[in-house]
Amino acid sequence: MARQGAGAMLASGTLGFPPQNLARVVVWEWLNEHGRWRPYSAAVCHHIENVLKEDARGSVVLGQVDVQLTPYVIDLQSMHQFRQDTGTMRPVRRNFYDPSSAPGKGIVWEWENDNSSWTPYDMDICITIQNAYEKQHPWLDLSSLGFCYLIYFSSMSQMNRQTQRKRRLRRRMDLAYPLTMGSIPKSQSWPVGTSTGTPCSCPQCLLVNSTRAASNAILASQRRKLYPGAVRQSSTFAGAALWPAGTGTVAVAGGTAKGEGLRVPGGAFAPNQSVPGGVPLPGLNNLNRPGTQRGAGLGARATVPPGVPALPVKNLNGTGPVHPALAGMTGILMCAAGLPVCLTRAPKPILHPPPISKSDIKPVPGVNGICRKTKKKHLKKSKTPEDVVRRYIQKVKNPPDEDCIICMERLVTSSGYEGVLSPRGIKAEVVGKLGKCGHMYHLLCLLAMYNNGNKDGSLQCPTCKAIYGEKTGTQPPGKMEFHLIPHSLPGYTDSKTIRIVYDIPTGIQGPEHPNPGKKFTARGFPRHCYLPDNEKGRKVLKLLIVAWDRRLIFTIGTSNTTGESDTVVWNEIHHKTEFGSNLTGHGYPDPNYLDNVLAELLAQGVSEATLKD
Repeated sequence: MARQGAGAMLASGTLGFPPQNLARVVVWEWLNEHGRWRPYSAAVCHHIENVLKEDARGSVVLGQVDVQLTPYVIDLQSMHQFRQDTGTMRPVRRNFYDPSSAPGKGIVWEWENDNSSWTPYDMDICITIQNAYEKQHPWLDLSSLGFCYLIYFSSMSQMNRQTQRKRRLRRRMDLAYPLTMGSIPKSQSWPVGTSTGTPCSCPQCLLVNSTRAASNAILASQRRKLYPGAVRQSSTFAGAALWPAGTGTVAVAGGTAKGEGLRVPGGAFAPNQSVPGGVPLPGLNNLNRPGTQRGAGLGARATVPPGVPALPVKNLNGTGPVHPALAGMTGILMCAAGLPVCLTRAPKPILHPPPISKSDIKPVPGVNGICRKTKKKHLKKSKTPEDVVRRYIQKVKNPPDEDCIICMERLVTSSGYEGVLSPRGIKAEVVGKLGKCGHMYHLLCLLAMYNNGNKDGSLQCPTCKAIYGEKTGTQPPGKMEFHLIPHSLPGYTDSKTIRIVYDIPTGIQGPEHPNPGKKFTARGFPRHCYLPDNEKGRKVLKLLIVAWDRRLIFTIGTSNTTGESDTVVWNEIHHKTEFGSNLTGHGYPDPNYLDNVLAELLAQGVSEATLKD
């Protein structure tokens, strides 16, 4: 059995610290709502490391390297990820692993979601799976890591031991994570770049010190509430602070709660901390869970370090001298702790145009109609899955000696799905080459991939994402309206505006959805989206209409914003929902948006050639 114990994990994790001049792989991770540290991609980690070398007190704009992370900023001083459109904050850490482990080799292990997308495992699990794979173990029990799953390498699947449900998994080659040399600090889960001695009086450092004061006050308040007998009243708090001691040290005094109902950064408290006297604080590392940090626990006030000014929290669009992430985090923390904050109201995003009369609404020039409706999907049953797959491939008589990336077995051997699938006339060793891109896979593997997807008569290459046939999605029934309104978008003052209105009601999931027969919700509808009325904007609209007809705009899944499952969510084609500003990152001006959305549509198989058909 391929069970990896704690000793092996010590060798590849951060519990044992390497001597100087020993290379280590750096993986940046963020803490999710379930208390799990989730790794950023290797490309994102390289970007963070590059910024860290230039300015250890700076901020990292994640959207510069990954467009899906556009709203997120990491503040290296506070070691928090900040979402600019919602204000949500999560702790981040800089973790270290052996260069010979999976992240050092650029190997990513992923499991398949209900919506056929792939999610990487936590880094410790990824390393464990890779170690077992390299040792050619037939299977792996993850119970030693606290998970009730079995990994079967022959079929490349994960099975839940309790429910017996199986999911596919895959091993993917990616960019290797960055390397670092020299001594590694005992912890970089806390802020980096801090210093002792005479405090700096620049505005940035004053803001940082204010944040430290607020954070320590919040932590002390939580401890006083949970264990009132462990800390003497009116005493100076001497326990481990959330922030390093220094210019922001706080003396705790009694006081009334400020900001009732305000939620402070979740998960910012270190696990296994204790208050003076050795009283443990179990569960503080789970304080990021919803509902555990309401205003009742924020009953402490704190003294402000000399010279710290009241803070105007107003830089959400990034135009002022203070980065919006730092300004937003400092303001939230100071307000929660009862510190004096000059809360200059940030401008609210302009989500909708001024009231418009019906007579002012016009059809979009060159676009037929003003409304499209979609109904429930009827799967094509004229062709079998075997017929569909055979249509797009050519048999390979002498396949190369390389991996099939679907089952991770060699192409010169049998498919890993041998025994799982046994359709007539298909042998496990048959290899096919896709016509347009030329990538090769076992025929059984392609068949398994097709059966696990939408079964719409199309096939998508798992290597280069080339689409064969017409890809359709799982969007629920609804209505799409589009028309012209007599207002201009920022950056397009010479054009009117195309407004798109999507409306999807709640309903029951169909057989193509994650949980057939179960109700799904549809939050935030009708949703209003905006395009400039110019040649490229009208082209985008026409392609969005095609994507709507193919049910590709929305899908049913789990909301990244609220965490709600079985709800209607966007499906990787970004829209602009903010009308007259760009405070949330979902508005204008954005000179690259139209080109970006054209690329996203192309990735879904919706191109300009579609309009000529």
